[in-house]
Amino acid sequence: MRNVSKEKWARWIATSFGLGFIPVAPGTFGAAGGLAVALLLSFIVDSYFIQQWILAVLTVAAYFAGVWSCSVLYKDWGKDPSKVVIDETVGFWISIFMLPVSWQYYLAAFVLFRFFDIAKPLGIRKIDKMNNAHSVMLDDVAAGVIANILIQIFLYVHV
Repeated sequence: MRNVSKEKWARWIATSFGLGFIPVAPGTFGAAGGLAVALLLSFIVDSYFIQQWILAVLTVAAYFAGVWSCSVLYKDWGKDPSKVVIDETVGFWISIFMLPVSWQYYLAAFVLFRFFDIAKPLGIRKIDKMNNAHSVMLDDVAAGVIANILIQIFLYVHV
């Protein structure tokens, strides 16, 4: 007999609490969910340092929860269905890590992250083609890292 409670939690985690069930552009909504959490965090927590620590803990926890949920749902949902968007949420959080809290930087991170997530250049496609729960998450981690590095370089050159 299947563990319904375990699968229910896995569905909620994998879909970033239901965002993955949105029929149009679920990945974009998964990243937008990450944006909403980051903005909420910036309003609730005054200290930038504490915001970044919370964001880091959320990112690591969501990464491993995403790997777990993908492994639980693999049999029913397949390798990387579009409704699995926790990877986009995590990837977006990585793209904004240690950036100034500003709508301009968050928008740039969002656009760059989605571009790299969709286009999958620079070896991201190879990561995506691996067939395990980590690869579902890691291609978006890589897209987030590349987006973050580009914005950090921009900040370094222009500040």
